[in-house]
Amino acid sequence: MTLGSNVAVRLVMLGPPGAGKGTQAARFARTHGLPKISTGDILRDAVQEGTEMGRAAREVMDAGRLMGDDIMIGIVKERLERPDADAGFVLDGFPRTVAQAQALDSLVDDAAPLVIVDIEVPTDTLVKRLATRRICGACRLGAPPGATGCPKCGGALVQRVDDNEHVVRERLQVYERSTQPIVDFYGRRNTFRSIDGDQTEDSVAADLAAAVASALGARR
Repeated sequence: MTLGSNVAVRLVMLGPPGAGKGTQAARFARTHGLPKISTGDILRDAVQEGTEMGRAAREVMDAGRLMGDDIMIGIVKERLERPDADAGFVLDGFPRTVAQAQALDSLVDDAAPLVIVDIEVPTDTLVKRLATRRICGACRLGAPPGATGCPKCGGALVQRVDDNEHVVRERLQVYERSTQPIVDFYGRRNTFRSIDGDQTEDSVAADLAAAVASALGARR
């Protein structure tokens, strides 16, 4: 089953660090002409633009506090109200709590269902991926596997401080504890799918497209 050009897609991407979630979200969004909505990106945009929620976020960051659900929900709400999200979107990094997931349900209408896809990758594979990835020491761009220099600015590649094996395993444990309730929250829906992320990028992309098409078909 393939997606028709007139099919609205509201996709929520789930997956642990190193699963390739951001790469697949960007690829799917680009292929289907949808905005990729990353919480990191829209948080920075809201702060720079000085929106109501952006000002609230800046106060929290300046005070060194953790960003609460209310601010993250408000910033996502502001972004989803833009016209380019009317025909669908791909969410990367939201929701991260059950409260955020519940809020997202209230932010979307019934014109198109939320499709949730969880990318699953074995822990040992994730550790290997994260412990061997490199970023540019100058512009901080992530480098593709095998690169010897930054593809953007030519800068030297370095390892992120939090990408050593011990820290990576801790991060993955934290992710599992915090995200399992979200998987449980969505897992009972007929628009929830899990796919194998321990494949080539092209194979994961194909499985993602098939999962979305299957979920949309199940809703009809």
